[in-house]
Amino acid sequence: MTDRLIVVGGGLSGIAVALGAALKGVPVTIFESDDKLGGAAAYSGGLVWIGANHAAIDSGIDDDLDRVRAYIRDIASRHPELLDEEAMERWITTAPVAARYWEDVGAITWTVIPGLADYHEQAKGALPEGRYITAAPVDRQRLGPWADKLRIGPYHPMGTTYAEALAKGRRNFDDPARDGSAGDRSENIIDDRAMVASRDEKEIFANDRSRHLTFGTGVVAAFLSRLLEVDGDVEILTGHRVTELLTRDGAVVGAVAQHAGQSVSRQGRVVLSTSGYDWNPELMREFIGVEEGDFGSVAPDSIRGDGLLLARSVGAATMTWPAGTVPMMPGWPSKVGTGFSHGPEACLPHSMIVDSSGRRFCDDSYWVDIMDKAFAENDRHWPMFLIWDDDHRQKYGLQETPPGGEYPEGLVTSAPTLKELGTALGIDGDALTETAAEFSRWAERGEDPHFGRGSVAYIARNLGDPNNDGNPLLGPIRKPPFHGLRLKVLGTGIGMSGIGVDAEARVLRPDGSVIEGLYAIGSCAAFTTSGTGYNSGFALSRGITHAYLIAESL
Repeated sequence: MTDRLIVVGGGLSGIAVALGAALKGVPVTIFESDDKLGGAAAYSGGLVWIGANHAAIDSGIDDDLDRVRAYIRDIASRHPELLDEEAMERWITTAPVAARYWEDVGAITWTVIPGLADYHEQAKGALPEGRYITAAPVDRQRLGPWADKLRIGPYHPMGTTYAEALAKGRRNFDDPARDGSAGDRSENIIDDRAMVASRDEKEIFANDRSRHLTFGTGVVAAFLSRLLEVDGDVEILTGHRVTELLTRDGAVVGAVAQHAGQSVSRQGRVVLSTSGYDWNPELMREFIGVEEGDFGSVAPDSIRGDGLLLARSVGAATMTWPAGTVPMMPGWPSKVGTGFSHGPEACLPHSMIVDSSGRRFCDDSYWVDIMDKAFAENDRHWPMFLIWDDDHRQKYGLQETPPGGEYPEGLVTSAPTLKELGTALGIDGDALTETAAEFSRWAERGEDPHFGRGSVAYIARNLGDPNNDGNPLLGPIRKPPFHGLRLKVLGTGIGMSGIGVDAEARVLRPDGSVIEGLYAIGSCAAFTTSGTGYNSGFALSRGITHAYLIAESL
């Protein structure tokens, strides 16, 4: 009898590896700690980054693996010791094969997202489009009764494609039809606000639009619906949190989960697929260096580092990435999604970010540079504060607060002068006043010679105010009253640090030996495949690629 495969975590990577195994006749059990499936992937924009993928090539886009290698090596060059060349090679050469395989077996229909450039447009091997693919819309009726067990992402409007999201995201800020409601804003917070090929949207949405699942939810739904069609021994157990791995002679031979106060065990090889550690205060302190009150996450609160802790319990190695290289964002409490917002307001004119000295330290419109500088190993700028004036309040609002509205009590600190605002926030008020004056002088010219705000093209294009004179990301901070808040670090479910694995996703001990019977895929595994270089879509790409590799090894 074929050994059972036990998958810990019912997100995209876990569902994909379960599907791959089930298609080969392997009995499968998915243990998902939450009551719903989908994990962090369901909350994401559903971007999957694969170089030289067949969908792009079929569309006439020129790409090859040499350029893919060059790109990853370039963006990872600051910490080359964290890039595993063997793991990178296995990932980038297998990913296009895996993408075609998943489409061939009916798990997904890929759509290229045109016009979306690689994050680091100046890096060697970067492309202006073609490496981002996502799922064509999925009819939720394909899921049957399991539709109610699928997590629906709160940050992306279901039934809307990237093309429509872009059109909405770039509406005139003075449009009176834009009411500033939370729902309206959630339509604007789309990964890079890219366009997706329409595929004749009139035909796709001929029926009730709300039936169609898109973005990250749609990618998960595609794989899940195919898994539900497999005629085999497939067991999906939600509300089952794995608390123990069973071992024999140093190998992992099973897992024990807790459900309604009862223990449920299964025997077999184990795949850990539990994403990052966002909602675990101890692990956030260990890997990022922030205390509980200073962080939040846009990933589901079931992302607690369970896979990492389970791996450690059986002697697995873990690897640590510099905190500034982790894909996180500055944010604040909100009523949207998980209770935190990373809205575009911090990118819009008449705002800036400072540290407690009252000085700027980064391109404060670009979250990659913000986190890199805020958590620099030898020059941290944490805590940090978002500062803006009343022009910003009247034009843009703040998440669920509409333009010109009043902020929720306790969220924002306001004062008639920048000096008084600084004192109230615990910032050097005199320095804050000087910083705003210098920033404003250059902002009036549409320039930021000190930190380059406004120079990242896709931020300016997709997150700025196109109606702002001079630069869509720059405006002076002069109109009282002035406003500010202490920012929080928001995780995305991708912690970079994680379980040590080899090129085949097998879990390793600190001495480099393999723990038999144990794999780790998705964001619970350390990102040795790309080192400290990061691009949106890496995580989902690696997850479905490693899922394919494990299934093939069975």
